[in-house]
Amino acid sequence: MKKQRTIFAFVALLLTLVLASACSVPRTLAPTNQGPSPEKLGTIERDITYGTADGVALKMDVYYPRSATSPVPAVLHVHGGGWTTGDKALTAGALFVPELIKRGYLVASINYRLAPQYKFPAQIQDAKCAVRYLRAHAANYGIDPERIGAFGGSAGGHLVALLGVTDKDAGFDNSGGWYDQSSRVQAVADQFGPSDLTKIFEGAKPTLLTQVFGSEDRHSEIVVRASPITHVSPDTPPFLIMHGDKDKLVPLSQSQILYDRLRAAGVTATLVIVRNAGHGFLPTGGIPNPNPAQLAIMLADFFDQHLKTTP
Repeated sequence: MKKQRTIFAFVALLLTLVLASACSVPRTLAPTNQGPSPEKLGTIERDITYGTADGVALKMDVYYPRSATSPVPAVLHVHGGGWTTGDKALTAGALFVPELIKRGYLVASINYRLAPQYKFPAQIQDAKCAVRYLRAHAANYGIDPERIGAFGGSAGGHLVALLGVTDKDAGFDNSGGWYDQSSRVQAVADQFGPSDLTKIFEGAKPTLLTQVFGSEDRHSEIVVRASPITHVSPDTPPFLIMHGDKDKLVPLSQSQILYDRLRAAGVTATLVIVRNAGHGFLPTGGIPNPNPAQLAIMLADFFDQHLKTTP
């Protein structure tokens, strides 16, 4: 876990300059009252409170698109960190943000309550609250409330997968506020996230299960409920799944299980296996293929297909 935190911090340090550059290019102003406010295009608005749970103010950073002439699609980013660490601004997921804002997306990167202080389902409750907040304030941000996607890696991949496969019936929409809104998303990009926590693997050791889910019994009700494969149904939105073939923390089999379950239910799903890549797409035994730049394009293409194209 210490090594994972060091990797996240190192990548975040490098990406700070990338994001600053991406958001400082000349802005194309949108017409008044269409899309995001003209003065906000190409900027970052930090530490917005999107809800309150257990007395905790839940925060998000909003990355505005460079240009817009009408309401834009929004993409929620959920950071990783084993459900116990991580931050909305310190994550390898930021590799994908510049490509998204260049293509006209508003990206909202969230913090959520962390274990062990806050046990599951606090984490998915917060992610769902963030989606409801975006819908409730769609006019303020200039977004289309019917076009919201989500992406995240590792624990963040697990949480966005849960966002995609669950609705209010799952019982996770009961914290944070904005209860008159739906937490459903229209497309999900899951990067190396756990999907079946009843299986034994390095990233879901008994000690971590106890820390996060309050039980080391892999077949307990809470662990089964926390596994995205439990909730897959035919009305699940399209999924893009990316995973390194040499990931030892969360094995590729976790994404394969989810992909197979989605396809069996008739859900549109794509599995991209990144060769020579470990957890976080870090090089392992060679040069990752596809490389990070290519993965960013794939992710943006996926959201273009499902959030910009009229069904």
